[in-house]
Amino acid sequence: MKEVRFSKGLVASLMLSAAVLAGCSSDGEKDGSSAEGEEVTVDIFQFKVEFKDQFEDVVALYEKENPNVNIEITTVGGGEDYGAALRSRFASGNEPAIFNIGGPQDVADWKDNLSDLTDTAAAGAALDGTLDGVTVESEVLGLPYNQEGYGFIYNTRLFEEAGIDPASITDFASLEEAVKTLDSKKDELGLESVFAFPGKETWVTGLHLSNTFLAPEFDNNVLTAFDAKTVDFKYADGFKKIVDLQNEYSKQPTVSLDYSQQVEELFSLERVAIIQQGNWAYGSIAGIDPELADNGIGLMPIPVEGVENTGLPVGVPMYWGVNKKADEAVVKESKEFLDWLYTSDVGKTAVVEDFKFIPAYEGYDTSKISDPMSKAIYDASESGNTIGWVFMGYPTGWGEDVLGSNIQKYLSDEASWDEVIDSAKEAWEADRAK
Repeated sequence: MKEVRFSKGLVASLMLSAAVLAGCSSDGEKDGSSAEGEEVTVDIFQFKVEFKDQFEDVVALYEKENPNVNIEITTVGGGEDYGAALRSRFASGNEPAIFNIGGPQDVADWKDNLSDLTDTAAAGAALDGTLDGVTVESEVLGLPYNQEGYGFIYNTRLFEEAGIDPASITDFASLEEAVKTLDSKKDELGLESVFAFPGKETWVTGLHLSNTFLAPEFDNNVLTAFDAKTVDFKYADGFKKIVDLQNEYSKQPTVSLDYSQQVEELFSLERVAIIQQGNWAYGSIAGIDPELADNGIGLMPIPVEGVENTGLPVGVPMYWGVNKKADEAVVKESKEFLDWLYTSDVGKTAVVEDFKFIPAYEGYDTSKISDPMSKAIYDASESGNTIGWVFMGYPTGWGEDVLGSNIQKYLSDEASWDEVIDSAKEAWEADRAK
């Protein structure tokens, strides 16, 4: 894989006399000049809070290597709605140069703003299948962040002390038995509850958990979900059982439990034994208990009744899009930065060792994947024991605003499960009929 190199800036005096820093505006004009060597500002609006600090450190390295480029980063994520924040940002006229899209539905929503990235080195290095959801008429409109996976993260020490072999949990019945065993030994294990179920986070329920039960319905294919005019919820009963199990054996009230409480206050302090999350939680756990993060956790699939050998859901969480309405110099620098990030030696090292990402590109030393969850996900991906991320093909806002919100009503006894499913079906069909 060839390393991408970039031009250096001119001398300091020229830098000081350059026009005002370049930036995006609503009409695509830039405040400064795009002449060779003059400063260009690349404004990045991104969602991943888990690697915010590490990303800013790597960007500083890039700016040192490329003194004519100024990169400004805004991170919106965690408990905030990135999609709504992005729409607000564009509506304000202060359009970012680089922003995040989630898959085919986002591509359709933002197509007028997305540059063709087909000729980038990063697109050429992307692993097979990772560009399928962002390719339209042979144009690659996004570059993958990384690969991620999720399931039930569990505390290996607590399982061992409770006499539970994680490998024996292969279906709902065996999961339920293990949960009841843990619950019966809460006092001796020092547990507040078995689960910490973050009902406040509609992305956990309406996107990730629902995906586990809708992926088999859509043949694990995000484009099949994107093209579907209706959703049947063939595995709605199994979906309900997993929601009920987590809710019943979770610290209450679950509807107000958020991601930070789930991961940092409860799981990382070993006050609960199981949480539904993915490898992105590693950094938070390691920040509180490095020994637990590196040697005390495992990851297992969420069982789906009626489906044999449910695998770990593995996919690309987000893609980088480049705003084609930005000034030509900004678009060029944006592409070059993303190429550097994923194909240069410095960038590749940062992706694996600093970001703790599972690469979505060729040319990486995957032996350096260090944390146990990422290893489990990489191994599952290599063996094919995975299911797809079809939630990237849901109608815009449907997963969180409709399904996730109605699951909150269910958890609060304000709606029946049948009402949750029926309203989700109706909203899907109405959106696709537009």
